[in-house]
Amino acid sequence: MFCYLASLPLLLVAIWSFLHLRRKNGRKLPPGPLALPFIGNLHMLGHLPHRSLQNLAKKYGPIMSMKLGSKVAIIVSSPEAAELFLKTHDILFASRPKIQASDIMSYGSRGLAFSEYGPYWRNVRRLCTSELLSVAKIDSYAGMRKEEVEGLVGRLRAAREEVVDVTELVERLIEDMTCRMVFGRRGDDRFDLKSVVREAVDLVGAFNVADFVPFLGPFDLQVDRGQSSTLPPWDRIRPVTGAYGCLASVSQDATISLTEVSTISVCSANQKVVSLSHE
Repeated sequence: MFCYLASLPLLLVAIWSFLHLRRKNGRKLPPGPLALPFIGNLHMLGHLPHRSLQNLAKKYGPIMSMKLGSKVAIIVSSPEAAELFLKTHDILFASRPKIQASDIMSYGSRGLAFSEYGPYWRNVRRLCTSELLSVAKIDSYAGMRKEEVEGLVGRLRAAREEVVDVTELVERLIEDMTCRMVFGRRGDDRFDLKSVVREAVDLVGAFNVADFVPFLGPFDLQVDRGQSSTLPPWDRIRPVTGAYGCLASVSQDATISLTEVSTISVCSANQKVVSLSHE
């Protein structure tokens, strides 16, 4: 029995080597360091990944490949090589890798920042440009912005003989303007938009083992603990603001394709229902 258990790691390594070589023979990758089973080259990144990658690039060249767990990564470290990826062949590398945090926070990576490049992403970008970032839409909030800035100036004048934390006041100004544009009302004590956004950004940027070694997902609770109270953060805000029926609700339904939608009314505080008119 002991002999069988002792030979199990060797068997796993042999299986991994066979699968690795078979995949390697099927495609040609740039040169790179030898990867270990399961963890790949994660151990080579160290505490300063940018320094480690710089040293590796000196050995393997401006375009090299690495295994981050089970994921293949192409590392680019020169302007000429970056132009190939970001300009010449930009469409091939336009999609971002899916991570566990973005899947939960943006309802299956269906937001503008994390969805795969394709018809869905192009439609979401078109909606964002026409309904949120157009000149007419921005100008429609000019009165609100003026009102909020005048309020800030008034508070500064009232406290002219006191010590004022300008950073805190400006942050509050931006938060109030954002809440009024998105929800039609200022933030209140029931939710803090700034803290929710900060927590979401921290979780998306945090290292998660399950993103690189998927079979460890069931044993890795580092993301789930934070997501249980923070993600998706918008679900914590919507019951307070009454902003139900927004585009986030539509994106949760995988059966609704934006390519089939001819008319979409982006919701606001005064319009809580997304109007869908299918062709």
